[in-house]
Amino acid sequence: MARLIGWVVSNLDAFIGLVLAVTVAVLGLTNTVSQDVVNSAILLVLGLLAQAVLRDRLRRRTAEQEVRQVIVDTRERLTDLVPPIRELTGPEGALSRAREAIHSSSMVRVLHGSEVGQALAEARQHTDRWDFKGGTGTYLRAVTLPECLKAARRRNATLTVAVEIIDPTDEEVCERYARFRRSLESDEPTAQTEPWTVDRTRKESYATVLAACWYMQRSGLLTVDLRLSAQMTTFRYDLSSSCVVITQENPRTPALRIDRGEVYYNRFNIELDYSRRQSRRVPVESAGQVRLDDEPSVEQVRRLFTALGLALPRSFGDREVADIVRKALQARNPYT
Repeated sequence: MARLIGWVVSNLDAFIGLVLAVTVAVLGLTNTVSQDVVNSAILLVLGLLAQAVLRDRLRRRTAEQEVRQVIVDTRERLTDLVPPIRELTGPEGALSRAREAIHSSSMVRVLHGSEVGQALAEARQHTDRWDFKGGTGTYLRAVTLPECLKAARRRNATLTVAVEIIDPTDEEVCERYARFRRSLESDEPTAQTEPWTVDRTRKESYATVLAACWYMQRSGLLTVDLRLSAQMTTFRYDLSSSCVVITQENPRTPALRIDRGEVYYNRFNIELDYSRRQSRRVPVESAGQVRLDDEPSVEQVRRLFTALGLALPRSFGDREVADIVRKALQARNPYT
């Protein structure tokens, strides 16, 4: 009812015309009033209709003017907002910086557990280079070198390997590394766990050098740049042509993966290059002076290290040299 009353009030002139027309029509049909009265009533109704039409046109024109004014005001406000919007969305704007920040947060992937081995396996499949920097290179000689060479042979492609490990002739750095590895060992070592000592650290590094030379003599596809460092690192860097994977000695620690094309891939590439330049180069080309058998003899190994300028310690007897050969060619994946 309230809605009906509101409609009648807002359309009063039309409502009066309607009531008047109906009333006159009824009176005319019943001959209650004369024809002159009916004609006068018709003119009155037509006048009301004309007034209603004029009022409707006036309202429409007023509404159009209001819409135009709103459009003009909106355009002026948008014009005022253009400079701030450009500052917000431009190349140096806040949105661009936010986008870069979000992109930077996603360019480094955190790997856990088996994801680390899977990432390294994927990196080995199609790479023509491998840069390694770490401790003694156990995983390098156990998995990386043989698997990368297999993949290179399948593709009939060359492989360039750059290696930086601790210097086995530097007793001080070997002691630091052994002490660091002991700090990571379980409080209850098993009988199969070989304790980390200076001698073990030396043998592990010598074994990596021997493995590199041994694989070079058996593959014309392989080129090795071998460096020895007087500084130890607690991280291991494995950089292929597709990504760089950064791990630590503790396999339970999450690893990081950065794909090629990301800015930090290039940064780590530069880092590894400059680190190698500051390390001592091993003249691996001199390894050709000593032919290594499939199972190198103790004498061959001694002559090899002499030719490389890495004479073995006098304390290393035949058993220690044989242990180096075993570690070089029968290395076990330390994470299996």
